[in-house]
Amino acid sequence: MRYTQRLAEASFVASVGSTGDSYDNATDEAFNSLYKAELVHNHGPWRGLDDLEIATVEYIDRYNNRRLHGELGHTPPTEHEALHAMTHPATAPLETH
Repeated sequence: MRYTQRLAEASFVASVGSTGDSYDNATDEAFNSLYKAELVHNHGPWRGLDDLEIATVEYIDRYNNRRLHGELGHTPPTEHEALHAMTHPATAPLETH
């Protein structure tokens, strides 16, 4: 389990759970609720699954790359992550197999 190993290397502790299961899905649940409220329910009805899939790709792109996040100094999440990566280099490289 690379995720568990990476947490240990970075001196992080999982919030809940045990080996082999999901640690905490609160973030996933919050995003799923937001996705349904902002896109699925507010911009339907959809003509078909293809239309919803294309709209989902566009929504994810906007959510990550153009959405201004108040807790991040009104910058998009990807811009904030890039700045963080430049100013806080990783201490332990990820192992790939």
